[in-house]
Parts: sequence; structure tokens; C-alpha cells
Amino acid sequence: MASISLLEASMAILCFLILFYLLFKKPHDRFPRNWPVLGMLPGLLVSLHRLYDYSVEILEISDLTFLLKGPRFFGMDMLVTVDPANIHHIMSSNFSNYIKGPEFHDVFDVFGDGILTADSELWRNLRRSYQAMVHHQGFQKFSVSTMTSKLKDGLVPLLNHFAEEGTTVDLQDLFGRFTFDTILILITGSDPKSLSIEMHEDELAKALEDVGEGVFYRHIKPRFMWKLQNWMGLGQEKKMSQANATFDRVCSRYISAKREEIIRSQGVLNGEGEDLLTSFMKLDTAKYKLLKPRRDTTASALSWFFWLLSENPIVVAKIRQEIIDNDLPRTGNGQENLDKLVYLQAALFEAMRLYPPVSFERKSSVESDVLPSGHKVDANSKIIICLYALGRMKAVWGEDALQFKPERWITENGGPKHEPSSKFLAFNSGPRTCLGKHLAITQMKTVVVEILQKYDIKVIQGQKIEPGLGFILSMKHGLRVTITKRYST
Repeated sequence: MASISLLEASMAILCFLILFYLLFKKPHDRFPRNWPVLGMLPGLLVSLHRLYDYSVEILEISDLTFLLKGPRFFGMDMLVTVDPANIHHIMSSNFSNYIKGPEFHDVFDVFGDGILTADSELWRNLRRSYQAMVHHQGFQKFSVSTMTSKLKDGLVPLLNHFAEEGTTVDLQDLFGRFTFDTILILITGSDPKSLSIEMHEDELAKALEDVGEGVFYRHIKPRFMWKLQNWMGLGQEKKMSQANATFDRVCSRYISAKREEIIRSQGVLNGEGEDLLTSFMKLDTAKYKLLKPRRDTTASALSWFFWLLSENPIVVAKIRQEIIDNDLPRTGNGQENLDKLVYLQAALFEAMRLYPPVSFERKSSVESDVLPSGHKVDANSKIIICLYALGRMKAVWGEDALQFKPERWITENGGPKHEPSSKFLAFNSGPRTCLGKHLAITQMKTVVVEILQKYDIKVIQGQKIEPGLGFILSMKHGLRVTITKRYST
């Protein structure tokens, strides 16, 4: 009873300070106040509904790096940075000093000891294994054929259905189902078939959504609070526990089925068209347990991309003209043809600059250090790289940073313009650069070409488009659209 009373008293004090903050905060004072004991938490909670844009404002006036002071004694202090020099230092030049760390592993415990949470030798071994498999010619062919098949036999028929029915559909939900089915086939060899007219809810997909939201809230709650909620089975932590149970149950089912398949094949499988789970189980019977699925980021990128296209019809016209100029309607969407679509790639990169699929990166320092910006970092400090804010910094991208401008990714001679990964972090940076970057770009290009050649997408007016709080930057309310077939290309 005493502990409950203390918790209630703490919540009452916090509510009072938030109210005080709202009543006496100066209208133009955007910098959060550092309160005694509670630090900057009241200001953070007040701005939680617009946290992404708030982070842009704070980092803009803080010269790209800002120390967020959390409640005293709770270990919630974080150094937030979007300075490309700092990012390069953390992610590349001094990579060994900045790890995920045990606290990161604790926050992302649902994903186990996979490549997302691993450090040091375990991470290096996992990356070598993944790299060998992802770059294997057989897997790459399997990846392309899986994506093409799911596009032709899954997404296109569904788009035709909604076009003929004239009904409104959530495009983000469609892309989520498309990428979810594709990635599950690549990982397990089994198709969950969530992309169907019935639009049934897949328990694994739902669990992944709950985890993404839960992980985000673990970053803004004191560790003892979310640990207590987890132990008591309350709130978001209850969903996290249920999601973890779903992961274990579904993964066990896939693993058992795959084990039986391998036994039945009696070594006939030769690696051609082989999914990741089969490869891991052949390599080491323990390592396959590390293959917990993660929500694919491609759905987020495609959703924001098509919304930006709806706001910029001139860009749509330029992409369609590029498709025609390169004769794709006749020659098809082969890799060689897709590589010619410089303007389309520029538009995709520009969309991911403004709306990065992953909202933030988190690192922990092993030893004390001094960043290029001059900020001192103590050992075991938490560092947050806010990708959403990074893409909107005028100091990084110029005065037109808030504009959707694909041309910034094209050189004067019409070729693709390279930007350092410390400035454009959509595919991570340094030794942890995304292994599937090339496959992801190919997948997005293929989907966009198919849709823009065959359909007109009209976004329903009046809906609120804003990012939801989560590890993956998804649209909070989805993207409702109508689809119309095009009869001239």
C-alpha cells in the first residue's frame, strides 16, 4: 500500500508540474525547461502528440545536438544529435566505442539475440552469416521471384478489385500486407496470405505492430515504470508480453514445419530458392532461433511516397515520362531497366529523407569520448540519432529542406547524386549499413512502376496525415485512397 501511495503521489506531482508548465510557459519559448528532479520530462510529455516536429524545432535551435535531461536518478539522460559529423564519428570512424549495449537489448528484448540487438563478436558472426545468404545468387533470385509473384498474383489483383468496386482502401495497410507476406516467404518459405480480398488480420503482423509502438514508449518512460508494468501485465507492456508469446508460438510452428521439410528432403535442397530459415538451420541448429521477424520498413517508405506524389502531381508526370522514355512498358521491369530510372530513385530517396522508415537510431558509449561538435560523452551514455529531424535540418539540407524536391538527388549531367550515409541514414551507416539495401530499392521501384503504369491513386481529402509514435515511422491513421485503372500509358 505504501508503494502505491508513493506512486500516486508522484503522478499527482507530475500532473501538477505539467499543468504549471502549460499555464506559465512563454508562447515563444520552444526550449524545454529543466525542472528540479523531473528534468525535461514534463515538457516532453506535453509535446508528445507532436514529438517529431518538436524534435525538429529543438535541434534546429540547438545547433544540431541537444542534451535531454530526464528525471534525476532514473538514467534517462540522452544526447540527441543530427549533426552529420557526429553521426559519422559514432557510426563509422569510432564505431567500436558506440554499441547497442545491454540496455538496448533490454528495451528490444522481444527480438532476442538477433542481429538487431547483437554487439561485438556475436554481431560480426551474425552479419557474416546474413551477408553470405543475402548475397547468394540463389537467394537473390528467390527474393526477386517472390516479390514479383506476390506483386502480380497478390497486389495487382487486389488493386483491380478495389478499382472495379470503387471502394476506399487503406493503401498503407495494403503495402503492409504485401511486404509482410513477401518477407515471411523469404524468411520461412511459407506464405501467410494476409494480402487477400478478405483482408484477415494476421496475429504475427499485429504482434509486430504492438512491439514497434511498445519499444518507442520504453524510450520515454523510466525503466522501473515499464518494468513494473511488464511484471504486472498492464498497459502497453501487456501487449508486449502477448506479442512475445505470439512470436514464440508462431516461430516454433514455422521451425517445426521446416525441420520436417528438411528431414523429408534428405539433403535434396541445394540452396536454390532457399529461404533464410532453411539456411540457418543447415548452418547451425542454434542460430535459427535468432530469426525473429521484424516489421518490414518498405511499407512505410511506399506509403509516405505515394502520399507525397498525391501532393506533387508534376513529380508523378516526370516519373511516368521516365518510364516511357526508357521503354519499360515494352521491355519490362528487369534490373537493368530499373537502374535507368534515375528520377524515380531520386523521388524515393527524397521521400525517405523527409519520412525515414526508421524514426531513430540508439547507441551507447563504451568509454568517454568527445564528439566532433565538442559535446562530451561519458561512458555508458545514451545517444539518440533522430532520423526524422535529420532530414529536415536546414543546416544540413539547405533552406529548402522542408520541400519535396527529387532534383536534389540528381547531378547536373543527369546521373544519381550520392549523399553520405551520415547525412542520409535511411539504410543505416558504417559497418551496420543495411545488407538488403539493393533488394529494397529494387522492390520499391518495381512496385511503383507497376502501380503508376496501371493506376491513378487519389488520396481522400480531409483525412489527417501524421506519423504515429513508434520505432517504424508509419502513418498514424493510415492512407485512405481510391484507385482508378489507367487505359493509356
